[in-house]
Amino acid sequence: MSGLVNSMYFLANMGILFQSAVGTALGRVTLAGLNHSHAGLAPGEMRVYGSYALVYSLAGNAQYRDVRGHETAIHPGDLIIVFPDLGHWYGPPAGQTWDEFYVCFDGPVFDLWRKRGLLNPARPVYHLEPLDYWQHRLKEVIAPNLPQLERICRVQTALADALANHQRDVTAEQDESWLAQARTALDDHIERPLYVAAVARKLGLSHETFRKKFARLAGLSPYRYRQTRVIEHACRLVHEGRLTNKEIAARFGFSDEFHFSRRFKQVTGRSPAQFRALSRPHR
Repeated sequence: MSGLVNSMYFLANMGILFQSAVGTALGRVTLAGLNHSHAGLAPGEMRVYGSYALVYSLAGNAQYRDVRGHETAIHPGDLIIVFPDLGHWYGPPAGQTWDEFYVCFDGPVFDLWRKRGLLNPARPVYHLEPLDYWQHRLKEVIAPNLPQLERICRVQTALADALANHQRDVTAEQDESWLAQARTALDDHIERPLYVAAVARKLGLSHETFRKKFARLAGLSPYRYRQTRVIEHACRLVHEGRLTNKEIAARFGFSDEFHFSRRFKQVTGRSPAQFRALSRPHR
C-alpha cells in the first residue's frame, strides 16, 4: 500500500482502550488506546484521519512528517496533534518500536479552535513533561462512566494546558535570550563609563522598563550587575599589582580611589589591599 492510507487500516492494529460513536453538539471522543513496543506503519506511507488525534510519545524515538512539508524527530514527552484530512506519517524508524497513548476526537468546537489559530497544522508537535502527569491527563478523557460532553471538555482542558505550557516554555526561552543580550550590552567596554539608559535605548526599551525587566530576570539591578562586572575585572588588575588603586579607579571611571575601594569591598568583602595580600602566594 502506498500514498495516503485510510485511517482504519492503521487503527485496526492499535491497542484500543476506548471506542464510542456517541456524539454531542460540541463533538465526540471516538477512540483511545495505549500501544507498547509498537512498530507503527511502514515508513514512507502517509495516512489521512477523518478526525483530530492527540498522540503522546511515552518511550522510544520516532519521526513525524506531513504533506505540508513539516518533518521533525519525536522523543518521549512529545505530543503530536493530528489534523483531519491532513496527510501525515508518524512512527519509529524501520526495525524499531515506540510506546504511545492516543486519543481521537472531532467536532465543531475543535474546528473553531483551528479556525482561531489555537490549533495550527503548522505547529503539530509540542513537548510536555513529566510523562506520568501528561499520560494521566490524557487517560482522564476515557475515564469510565463519563458523559461524552465531559470527555470533550476534558480534551479541551488538556489542550488548553498543553498550549499554555508551551507558551511558558517559549516565554522562558525568549527571556533567557533577552537577558543574555542585555548582559552582553552591559559588559560592553567594561573600562569605559556606561549609562544604563543608553543600554535600554539600544534594546528598544525605556530606562525604567529595562531596569525592571533586568532585575526580574537577573535578580539584581542592571547598575549592580555592571558594578559587579567592573569589580571582577578590577580584581585582576589588583592581583597583578602593576597599577595603583588610584590608577585602577581612573581606568574604570570611579571618581577617586576611595570610591573605588569602597565599591570593591562591597562586592568582594575585602579592601583592595586585603585582596592583594590574600591573592599573592605566601613565601
